Amino acid sequence: MKPPRRRCGLLAVLVALIVLASLQIQYHHLKDDRLNGDHTFATTTTIDQVQWRTGAEGLPRGIVHSHSDMYLRPLWDSGANPKNKNDNHTALLAMAVGISQMQNVDVMAHKFLNQNYTVMLFHYDGNVDGWRNLEWSDKAIHILAHNQTKWWFAKRFLHPDVVAIYDFIFLWDEDLGVDNFDPRRYLDIMVSEGLEITQPALDPDLSTDIHHRITIRNKMAKVHRRIYDSRASMNCSDESKGPPCTGWVEGMAPVFSQAAWRCVWHLIQNDLIHGWGLDMKLGYCAQGDRAEKVGVIDSEYVVHQGIPSLGGPSLSSKVCLSSQIVTF
Repeated sequence: MKPPRRRCGLLAVLVALIVLASLQIQYHHLKDDRLNGDHTFATTTTIDQVQWRTGAEGLPRGIVHSHSDMYLRPLWDSGANPKNKNDNHTALLAMAVGISQMQNVDVMAHKFLNQNYTVMLFHYDGNVDGWRNLEWSDKAIHILAHNQTKWWFAKRFLHPDVVAIYDFIFLWDEDLGVDNFDPRRYLDIMVSEGLEITQPALDPDLSTDIHHRITIRNKMAKVHRRIYDSRASMNCSDESKGPPCTGWVEGMAPVFSQAAWRCVWHLIQNDLIHGWGLDMKLGYCAQGDRAEKVGVIDSEYVVHQGIPSLGGPSLSSKVCLSSQIVTF
């Protein structure tokens, strides 16, 4: 009778060891998730990274994901994610729009939808039905809130975890002329140049609302990151480390990498309205040296028409070109 007892004892020890090993593995998985993995909609503080599961502890492992997406899923959808013919990049164009600018927005949206990029329209005038006659309207995402700017919308609807599937975020104004702009070529340049925050250069001949010289197109360049200006009021040289000489883009047409947007979203405060002054701070989110990671792309350029939005006054002002100013 002793041998069977020995076998039972060994079996019990073996089962206990297996259970213990399983518990240890589960513990380490949970620990890794809390500290390094999925922290859905958490802030970047250490406390929130550890406590993000509060309220969801009872859910089984694997059901909680770190991000969502903007894919439209009709009732008859198969469930498969749409294929992007641009295997290299995914992008989202988000704009605050009014019905008075529908014709211009139509041109802009086509540029992006033709590349299978996502378009999201923030309607500040309450008119969504007026866009239904556009053939692409059902392909876009429409969000309505009266008299709100794009920064208000972006803070509430472009959380980094929601738009994490996109490599690039275009947060643009509605009054940009894009006849000489191709989003795919633009992003190819952005990647090849190692840029994290950019804007397309402004056509100095056709734009009516140019406020800063660094945004003006250099016809001889593909990209420029700084300007040189010998006047005392500017004094932009190789020694310049920040705005308005280098490391800066304007708020009307910024483009952000995924990593930069995760930072910029936190930079946008809840009570931000027009965004004045925010552009001076974007360099903090450059993921490195702002003088290298922030730039203006000249070969793909736009026209800033300077049309007032939200019923506000026009701030049109065209800066004078000077022979003393050189971009690089």
